[in-house]
Formats: sequence, C-alpha cells, structure tokens
Amino acid sequence: MLKCGDSIVKQRFCGLLGATVIIGIVYSCASIGRPDGGAYDETPPRLMGSTPEANGTNVSRTRIVMEFDEFIKLEKPNEKVVISPPQVQQPEIRTNGKKITINLLDTLKAGTTYTVDFSDAIVDNNEGNPLEDFSITFSTGDQIDTLAVSGVLLEASNLEPVKGMLVGLHSNPADSAFTKLPLERVSRTDSRGRFTIRGIAPGAYRLFALQDADQNYAFTQKSEAIAFHDSLIIPRFEERIRQDTMWKDTLTVDTIIERKYTHYLPDDLLLRSFKEINYSQSLLKSERLTPQRFTLYFSERADTLPTLTGLDFDERDAFVIEKSTGNDTIHYWVKDSLLYKQDTLKVKLEYLYTDTLRQLVPRTDTLKLSVRKRGGDHDRDEAKKKKRKEDEPEPTLFLKVTPQVPSSMDVYGHISLLFDEPLLEYEPDSVHLQIKADTLWQDVPFDFERDSVEIRRYNLYANWEPAAEYVFSVDSTTFHGLYGLHTDKIRQNFKVRSLDDYGEIYFNVSGQGPVAFVELLDAQDKVVRRISIVNGKADFHFLSPGKYSARLINDTNGNGVWDTGNYEERLQPEMVYYYPQIVDLKALWQLEQDWDVTSGPLDKQKADDLKKQKPDDEKKKRESRNAERNRNK
Repeated sequence: MLKCGDSIVKQRFCGLLGATVIIGIVYSCASIGRPDGGAYDETPPRLMGSTPEANGTNVSRTRIVMEFDEFIKLEKPNEKVVISPPQVQQPEIRTNGKKITINLLDTLKAGTTYTVDFSDAIVDNNEGNPLEDFSITFSTGDQIDTLAVSGVLLEASNLEPVKGMLVGLHSNPADSAFTKLPLERVSRTDSRGRFTIRGIAPGAYRLFALQDADQNYAFTQKSEAIAFHDSLIIPRFEERIRQDTMWKDTLTVDTIIERKYTHYLPDDLLLRSFKEINYSQSLLKSERLTPQRFTLYFSERADTLPTLTGLDFDERDAFVIEKSTGNDTIHYWVKDSLLYKQDTLKVKLEYLYTDTLRQLVPRTDTLKLSVRKRGGDHDRDEAKKKKRKEDEPEPTLFLKVTPQVPSSMDVYGHISLLFDEPLLEYEPDSVHLQIKADTLWQDVPFDFERDSVEIRRYNLYANWEPAAEYVFSVDSTTFHGLYGLHTDKIRQNFKVRSLDDYGEIYFNVSGQGPVAFVELLDAQDKVVRRISIVNGKADFHFLSPGKYSARLINDTNGNGVWDTGNYEERLQPEMVYYYPQIVDLKALWQLEQDWDVTSGPLDKQKADDLKKQKPDDEKKKRESRNAERNRNK
C-alpha cells in the first residue's frame, strides 16, 4: 500500500490522485440526467388541485388557478383553450412553473355552469407530452350541468377533417339566433375534426360551426365558413357497462371486472362546413397593356356582357371580344389600326353593380384607357434595332403560336394550337395529319375547329390508331392574325400510346341521388376524370397505371358541378361521398368495384392517405424515437 508521506514523489502522486477523484465526483454530480438510450418520459402532466375546485358550485371568483405535478407549458392557448359560455373580453391566461392562472374579464352569469376546455394545449415542459382532452368545470349556481354532445366536422366539398373551428349550441331555436346572438356553449375541433361540447343543461338545442373571424361568436360575415345541423339536438345520457380485464401474466386472464359508467349522447353528430357564395359585383380594374387590346376585370361572374359605348369613336364592329366562361374577364381586341394607335380611348361602360343593400343595380362608369408605357424587354428590343446595321434585312415577324402536341399521345387526346391574337382567317387545306404505314406516310381524316370557350385556341381531333406514328404539319402562311401577321411552318412527330399501356376501372354505384357524377382522383386527391352515372355505372377507360380513388357528388340541381350551401335558405351543400379505398391499377387490368355510398359514415370514407389534414402525431413520433433508441442499444 502506498504511503503518501514517504517522499516528495509520493506526495505529488497522491495529490494528483486526489484531484482526479475530486474531478470525477464533480463531473458525476454535474451530469445527472437520463442515460443515453433510456426511455423517454411519456406520462402527461396530472392535475393536483385547483381553485375553485373541479366541479365546484356557488363559485363567485373570476380567477382560476390550477396546479400540476410537474412543470408545464401551454401550446397555442388562443387557438386551443375555449371557455363556455364564450367570453366577450378575451381572458388572461398565464403559466408559471407548475401552475396555470386564468383571469376571466367578463362578469360571471348567475346559475351558470362554466367549462374551460384545454383540448391538448397542456404539455409537460421537457418532453411535450400532452394532457389529452382536459377540461375543468365549475358553476356559479348550486348545481353542475353535466350533459355533453360530440361529433365530427368535415369540409363539405372533400370530406377533409376541419381543425380548430368553433362549434357551438343555441337554445334559441330561431334561425336569426345564429346571425345575431353569440353561441351559448362552445368547443373547438381537433386535428381529426372531432369536437365535444360540455357543461350543457337539459333542453333542446341548435348546433352550428363557425370560422369566427371577428370573434363575436355569431355568423355576421358572409366570408366566414359555417355549418349547421338540420335537426334539434337533445342531449341525454345512459348508464353503460364496460369490462376491465385483470391479467395474471401476459397470457393468462385473472379476472374480468364489469364497471358502470355514464355515456353522453348524441356522440355521432356530423357537420359539413362550407362558405356561402358571397356575390358582390363590381369592376375591379381596367387595363390596356398593348395598343391593340384592353381588358376589363369584374369581381364576379355575370350572365351577360356589359354595354360599352365609345365616346370618341364608333364602337360598332370595332372589337373582337374574348371573354371568360363567367364573363368576369373580358378582352377587347381593337380591329382598326387608326383606332388602336390612339394613345387614349374613352368609353362609357354600363353594367350591374352590387350596392350597399346587396342589390344588383345599373351603374355607368366613364373609362379612359391609355396604353401603359413599356420598359424592360421593349427598351432592349429598341436598342437592338438601333445597333443593327442599315444594310441588314429586317427579320421576318411571324404570328406567334404555341402548338400543344404530346410526344406520347393518349388514344383519347387531341392537338391544340394557341395563338397570341385572334385569327382573321386560315386555310384548312394547309393543315395536315399523316400516319406512318410501313415506310410511307399517308393522310388521315381529322376535324379541326375553334375551341368552344377560348377564341384563340384551335383543336384537332382524330381517331388515333394505338401504337401508330403520326406527323402533324402546317404550311407557312396558313394562319393570318387580326393584325397582319401570319404563322411560320410547323412540323411535329408523335406516337400514340398502345392499348397495353392502359387499365380500366368500373364502378357499380348504389345509394346515390337521381342525378350524380363521379370524379376519379389520383393519389393527391386531384381530379383526373369526371363522368355522369348512367344506370348505376361509372366506367373509366384508358387509365394510366397508378393509384386512384373516387368521389361522388349528388348533383341536386343538375348543373354538373358541386354547389355550396346557404344558411338563409336553409340549404345544405350538395352531398359528397368517397370511395373508401385506394385502388392500385396495373396495365391491362380491368377492375370492377361495387360502391354503396351510404354503407359507411362520412368521416370514415376518405382514405387517410388522401387527407391533407393529418392528425397530430407527436406521441407517435416520441414512440418511434423511443423504439429507435432501443434498437440502437
């Protein structure tokens, strides 16, 4: 054994040894914590007590204090914490260590049950474990209202769960209550669109959902998304029995215990949210980017075109008019060069306008349409012209056209030509389509016509032969534009896809309304095709291999599109259903699918892979992280 007093060397060695021991002790004290690879804490905070007490009665104080068993924090309290009855003045909510303090700024109502619903806003400070579905209730009277109703809120057009939207009750059955009075009991939807409204007194109620932009708990803005239930809601409860299993070990059951509990109904309420058509017609702007064309932009669709009168020119036969489908964007192409060379055109415009009473009334505006000064590319082009030598010939200017010819043509596809300006005329015989037969090219018949919607687009249709090679060509000077330019020659080769490249899906549909259509969807919930249901069938041919689902719309008014609702008219949005599976289609497959649209609840129909609103999955992330750490041990 070493004795430290024997020599100077021994003394130094012992000193070094002692210092090492001390450093080790200090380091170990400073490194208190979870060993690497240990399991994460997944236990949520636990309420230890509150003032007033949970379910307390005859409460008069407006300050609520809650204490938990560990340090906590609040996530998005302004979004997640909901107080019923709703508070006109936003309460003050603070956290400090293990405590949450709420100061209610509104005067408490007599004989009323108050509920503070935190949803999953309370999490522990370290791991973020949420205290799920947590609320605290007290009453200013001598009894607690304990009834509750629950359900789910979906976006009406696509059955997406709606997160964070206000859902509430009115005991006043009048339709005007929703638009004039604040909701009486409220909750918010979670990431799955689910909601639970607590602290309800016995009675009959109307149920609503509201995207409360102005935070007045009433439907006062047409831009707010809403939902309403058609029937009165009568909260109730019933006693139920559940079985709890006690285990001797992981394989052997010890005892099955029956326990009574109170279940609140209804618990399957369904709301479908929508935005009303907020029709307000006005002229947004007018512009004249080029001398030859000016454009009018309106805020809404219209059944008719506005009336335009020239103040310094004769407007009769002065324009080629290009309009959008709803007449909300209108291009006026000026024909006469003497007219479009004028710096300013003065016009009188007559159209229908939405006044302050939301009525369509005639309105007349005087517009001065001046050519906007151009810079950038125009200035650079002018500079290039100046640099060009006088003896250099001017380059030929052609009418710009964009050919849309797929290199791999679908058997149901077509060719399009989009021109930069309206056409004055064209020569049909100068448009050619040929098919390759052995080593020779042979002419084939086709139809060539102007598009029914876009006046500057022309389409070519043909009965394509699968797997065949084609060439599309246009002679020079075939198309002549409104302003004197003609097109250059065009030539493009392409091949039609083989029938072996396609699959087919046949839906045998039942449970739908008298008029309905089906939209075939891709894996991103985007519409691929649309077809009306005939004799209970919706057949989709010539589909590329891939993953598909489908959406059915009950087209109540038969206009071929999904229509939203209207609260004033008590009109619900048109019903939408989803095929509950994603079909993986292969080439040459013919899949026949039976589809009863009413066979399952709406909130279970849309496949999770199609939903953009995903449920909050922090717990899953923690479990995955924990499992990964265990694998690395």
